[in-house]
Amino acid sequence: MLNSNAQAWAKIELPNGLYIVSTPIGNLRDITLRALDTLASVDEIYSEDTRQTQKLLSCYGLSVKQTSYNDHNAAKRRPEIIEKLTDGQSIALVSDAGTPLISDPGWKLVSESIEAGIEVISVPGASAPLAGIVVSGLPSDRFLFAGFLPSKSGSRRQTLRHLSEVKATLIFFERGSRLSDTLKDIGEALGFERQIAVARELTKLFEEVRRGTVEEIIDLLANQEAPKGEIVVLVGPPLKKTLDTATIDEALQKALRTLSLKNAVAEVSTDLGVARRDCYQRAILIKKET
Repeated sequence: MLNSNAQAWAKIELPNGLYIVSTPIGNLRDITLRALDTLASVDEIYSEDTRQTQKLLSCYGLSVKQTSYNDHNAAKRRPEIIEKLTDGQSIALVSDAGTPLISDPGWKLVSESIEAGIEVISVPGASAPLAGIVVSGLPSDRFLFAGFLPSKSGSRRQTLRHLSEVKATLIFFERGSRLSDTLKDIGEALGFERQIAVARELTKLFEEVRRGTVEEIIDLLANQEAPKGEIVVLVGPPLKKTLDTATIDEALQKALRTLSLKNAVAEVSTDLGVARRDCYQRAILIKKET
């Protein structure tokens, strides 16, 4: 826990513009020095929730004027913000947590600021989708962030089916209360053998990441209470379906020379994009033959 009596951050001279400032997603120490410089020095901060942002400001001894900017008042606020920016002020936009505009309000403000000839400056930092993918164990060379899925099962499955052939890791936000139903819909739409990771409490004290197939994670969570808070669900790319057993066996034989059966199966299933269960069965046969 940070000291709420922290020394106030010194102000610096900032060029006029709209500053998109990333804030921590859980651990208040994940604020950057540049973000603190910016928040201390702007004329005003527009926050998704001023009470939430005030916790961060108080921890670092910052005293800056705050005004709310969220889905409910954004249309009303944008003209006044554009006017202030045009008059030469510097303004920061922050969300409750993480990087603004990522499943948070703000893109219309950025778009209108650009149209008005106002400089828009990114102050990067924490982001839940990025924090999730780096610990997921899933391919990170290509990924698609799709925000929150629809709340109703029918619409959710339809959205998932549209994404079923995307050759990239899919990233979603989900609430704990809907996680079980969403995992079932992911299985129905994308396949219960798809590799997934479910990340909860990222960057916090009780951070938890569950990894496995959709079916394995559903079974794992079946007898547990619905997790609290928002969750990042990551779904691996489509499984490759054209590989014959000879190709799988060759990869397994090579992996088994240096790895345990469990680790060899995990490596080959991920590298080849085939079901872990199939790899495990082939690996057992190979072990018996040798």
